[in-house]
Amino acid sequence: MSTSPSILSVLSEDLLIRVYGFLDPPCRKKWRLVSKEFHRVDSLSRTSIRILRVEFLPALLLKYPNLSSLDLSVCPKLDDDVVLRLALDGAVSTSSLKSLNLSRATAVRARGLETLARMCHSLERVDVSHCWGFGDREAAALASATGLKELKMDKCLSLSDVGLARIVVGCSNLNKISLKWCMEISDLGIDLLCKICKGLKSLDVSYLKITNDSIRSIALLPKLEVLDMVNCPLIDDAGLHFLENGSPSLQELDVTRCERVSLSGLISIVRGHPNIQHLKASHCVSEVSTSFLKHIKALKHLKTLWIDGARVSDSSLETLSSSCRSLMEIGLSRCVDVTCIGMMGLARNCVNLKSLNLACCGFVTDVVISAVAQSCRTLETLKLESCHLITDKGLQSLGCYSKLLQELDLTDCCGVNDRGLEYISKCSNLLRLKLGLCANISDKGIFHIGAKCSKLLELDLYRCAGFGDDGLAALSRGCKSLNRLILSYCSDLTDTGVEQVRQLEHLTHLELRGIKKITGVGLAAISSGCKKLCYLDLKLCENIDDSGFWALAYFSRNLRQINLCNCSVSDTALCMLMSNLSRVQDVDLVHLNRVTVEGFEFALRACCNRLKKLKLLAPLRFLLSSELLETLHARGCRIRWE
Repeated sequence: MSTSPSILSVLSEDLLIRVYGFLDPPCRKKWRLVSKEFHRVDSLSRTSIRILRVEFLPALLLKYPNLSSLDLSVCPKLDDDVVLRLALDGAVSTSSLKSLNLSRATAVRARGLETLARMCHSLERVDVSHCWGFGDREAAALASATGLKELKMDKCLSLSDVGLARIVVGCSNLNKISLKWCMEISDLGIDLLCKICKGLKSLDVSYLKITNDSIRSIALLPKLEVLDMVNCPLIDDAGLHFLENGSPSLQELDVTRCERVSLSGLISIVRGHPNIQHLKASHCVSEVSTSFLKHIKALKHLKTLWIDGARVSDSSLETLSSSCRSLMEIGLSRCVDVTCIGMMGLARNCVNLKSLNLACCGFVTDVVISAVAQSCRTLETLKLESCHLITDKGLQSLGCYSKLLQELDLTDCCGVNDRGLEYISKCSNLLRLKLGLCANISDKGIFHIGAKCSKLLELDLYRCAGFGDDGLAALSRGCKSLNRLILSYCSDLTDTGVEQVRQLEHLTHLELRGIKKITGVGLAAISSGCKKLCYLDLKLCENIDDSGFWALAYFSRNLRQINLCNCSVSDTALCMLMSNLSRVQDVDLVHLNRVTVEGFEFALRACCNRLKKLKLLAPLRFLLSSELLETLHARGCRIRWE
C-alpha cells in the first residue's frame, strides 16, 4: 500500500520562507530540528547571529550565507589573529554583512579592524563601545569602511580628535554617531564632524567636556533629529541659544544633569523648535516657571518630558498637562511642591500616558495612584521608588485598572504589604517588578506573584527580609520566564529554597550576595539547572564550599561575569573555575582568604586570553608576576586594584 506524500513535499521554498518569517526566535530553533528542508530554510533565511565561541565563527559564517548582522560582543577570545585567519579562509564570505557589534572586544586592534573593514564591503553599522584600547590608530583603520552610516564609540577612552578626524573624513556619510564618555574629544573634533558629516541625524556627546563652541557647530546640522548631551558640565544657556535658530529638524533633546543649563536655555529650545517631541531636562531645572509654561503650550506634539528634581506647583502641572495632551512619558521624580491636586489634574488631562516616573515624591498617596490608574488605562511603566505613603488601597486600583502595566518599581515603599502584592498580581502582563527594601512583604504575598504573574522577566527582592524558601519555591514554579532575579541579602533563604531556582531555565542574571545560609549544595543545584546563567553575584556567600564551585565550573559554561569577593573558594577550585568557564570576561576576586598568590597566578593564567575586567586587592600588584600582568594588559584586560 503506497503512503501519501508528506505535505512538506508540496510546499515551495518561497512559502516556507514566508512561514519562517512569522516565527519568534524560540520557535525558529524548534523549526530547524523538524527536517533537513526546514533546516536549509533556516540557514537561508537567518539574517542575524550572536556568536559566543570564536572557534565556531568560520563554520557559522559558511552555514548562514545571508547574514546581515553579526554580534561578536560576547566572544571572549576574539583578537586580531582570529580576524586574520578568517580573512585567509577563502570559503568564508562576509560581503553581505551590514551590522557588526564589537562592543567590549578589547583585543581587536588596528590590524584586525582594518581587515574587517576590508572584508565587509557593505558595512553600515559598527559598535566598538567600551573598547578602552580603541584609539586613533584603530579609528584610522575603521575609516576604510567608507559606507558606514552608524557608529557607536561609547567609552573609547583613548580616542582623540585626531582619530575622530580620520573617521569623519573616511566615512562622510555618517548619519548616527555616539561619542559618550570619549573624554579626549574636544570642540575641535566636534567642529570637524559637523562640517563634514552634514547628513547627521543622531549625535550623542554625553559627558564630554565640550563648550558652547561645539553647540554652535552642531546647530549647523540641517538634518539633526536627536541630540543627547547628558552631563556636559561646560554647556550653558548660551550654547542652547545657538540651537534656537539652528538644527531645524530637531525632535529630541536630552540635557539631563547639565548643571549650567537653566530655564532660559530650555525656553530658547522650545521657542525655536515647536515640533520637538522629546525634551529631557532632569536635574538641571530648578523650577517650572510661568514663562516656561507660556512657551511650552506651543508644543502640541510633545510626547516625552523629563523635569525630574524641579519645583513644580499644582497650577503649573495643571497648565502643562492641559496644554500637552499628547504626552506619553513624563518624569517627575524628586519634584517638590506638587500635591494630590496637581497629580489628579495630570492624570485627567494626559490619558495616553504610557510611562510615569514619581520616584522619591513624598506627595504620592493612594489617591494619586487611584487617579492615575483609573484615567491612564494604557500605562505600561510606573516608577514609585521611596513613595512611603502608598498602601494596599492604591495598589488595589492598579490591579483593577492597569491591565497593560509591564514595569512597576516599588523599591523602598514601606507601605507595600502582602495584601498589596495580591492586588498587584492582577496585573498579569507585568514583565519587570522591583520590590527591594520592602520590609513588610512575606512568602504569603510572593505566592500571589508566583501564581498570577507568569510573564514576569525581572524581579528584584533585594533585602526583603520576610521573604523565604517557600516564597522562592512559588516563584520558581510560577514564573518560568524569569531571566533576572535579585535575592541579595534575603537572609532567611537556605539551600532548600535556592535549590528550586534550578527550575528557571531562562535565568541569565542572578544575585545572591550576602546570603549566609547557602552552601555548596544550593549552588550545585542552581548550576545544574540554570544553564543560561551569564551573571552571578556570590559576594559574601561565605558558607559555599568547593563542591559548589566545582559544580559551577562543570555546568555554568555560559557565565560571563562573576563576583566571588569574600567567598571561601580554594586555590584548586578557583583554578578549575577560571579554566572551565571559557566565556568569563569580568571577575571580582577580592578578599579570597583561602587563595594563595600561587593560586591567583595559576587561575589568571588559565583565563588571561579572555578576561576584559578584573578586580584584585592592591597588594597583589607587587606579588603577581610582571609577565602575567603584561599579558593581561596586552589582551585588553582592565585591572581595578582595591
